[in-house]
Amino acid sequence: MTTLRINGQTHTVDVPEDTPLLWVLRETLGMTGTKFGCGMALCGACTVHLDGEAVRSCILAVGGLTEDMEIRTIEGLSDDGSHPVQQAWIEEQVPQCGYCQSGQIMSAVALLEKNGNPSDSDIDAAMAGNICRCGTYQRIRRAIHKASGGAR
Repeated sequence: MTTLRINGQTHTVDVPEDTPLLWVLRETLGMTGTKFGCGMALCGACTVHLDGEAVRSCILAVGGLTEDMEIRTIEGLSDDGSHPVQQAWIEEQVPQCGYCQSGQIMSAVALLEKNGNPSDSDIDAAMAGNICRCGTYQRIRRAIHKASGGAR
């Protein structure tokens, strides 16, 4: 049994310790906002926060997590899409197919929580591990600036 703190709630799951957090979120707990992309931490679709840091849940085994660690998923940002980053994503019409967007948003939120007014190069560095096959990178950058209050 593993106890996890996810989006402010405690969950106890009975899964093997080597089970990736992604599968616990999606299959065991039904939190399907976090997406499977590559399974090798290369695309960023599975990005969640672990104690405020953007991490890839597809390679993060639950056995290495403790109940005092705070995990935040896309579902934990807001109940209604009102988080400033989610709002900026809508206003800038960032999603095209949308598949990678929860991971993109989680990386953007982690960046803005550490750097409230990032430069283009700060954004590029923070978002480098997130791949968008539709190529919406310019819209992503504009949305991050908008969410930071530094719309360009």
